[in-house]
Amino acid sequence: MKILNLKDDLRTIKLSSWLGWAMESNWANPFLFAIYSIIRPIASSLILVFMYMVVTHGKTKTDLFAYIYIGNAFFMYVYNVLFGISWVIHEDREHYQIIRYIYIAPIRMYYYLFGRGTAKMIITTFAVIIAIAFGMIVLKIPIDLGSVNYPLLITSILVGLFIITCLGILLAGITMITAHHSWYLTEGTAGIFFLACGAIYPIDILPIWLQYLSKILPLTYWLELLRRAVLGKSLSTILSHYSNFQLMIIMFVTTAFLALFSHYIYRTFEHIARKYGKIDQLTNY
Repeated sequence: MKILNLKDDLRTIKLSSWLGWAMESNWANPFLFAIYSIIRPIASSLILVFMYMVVTHGKTKTDLFAYIYIGNAFFMYVYNVLFGISWVIHEDREHYQIIRYIYIAPIRMYYYLFGRGTAKMIITTFAVIIAIAFGMIVLKIPIDLGSVNYPLLITSILVGLFIITCLGILLAGITMITAHHSWYLTEGTAGIFFLACGAIYPIDILPIWLQYLSKILPLTYWLELLRRAVLGKSLSTILSHYSNFQLMIIMFVTTAFLALFSHYIYRTFEHIARKYGKIDQLTNY
């Protein structure tokens, strides 16, 4: 029975991933969508680049600029995957009005959400690669591909995607009992992480109380490990006291707590939504 359930769950992830890909690309021509996928991350990165150039009068050949650029590039995972997973509830309930049929289908919603998030992960991975390549080629960010710590990089990315997926499912649970404007919740949550996890600057400059919050968030250690893997250095005095192994252990421990908390919150709010008939309740007034 457990083997059959596992096969069903994997099939659910596979098919919902394909559905997510088709919906993300709006069933567009693959060539046109590829062009869009290239232009979008570059344009997004240039916003930050121009802001930095104005403030520093064009001083981009610094360790700080590389630190900021790499953090911003990988943070695309946070916003895109968080939004991609939590938005599924609103999209299927309000726009397509099919969530009731998904619930009566022989699948588990938890894995359906995971699969829909997988499509976002794939698209965002291409965006991150393009943004970093643009930074290396055009902006001359000093990244030596031969010196990159690839085992650390790959491990950190995989753990980070799991972290973000847990957060996305947590927000999806909350979305089940909120109105259609719940997408503000995703943007606000991503903004908190952008501020507290040191996405574009070391957490050393944060107020003391906010540094305490930063230290319990697994995304803080995720971004630090990614920067160390790519750049080989860190600009954070606070986090520089930890070795890569110590950061990895802390990230694993905080991720385990987050996974349990995410599962509990999702199940709790899903139960509330079922009890009060909010699963397919339209709120687009």
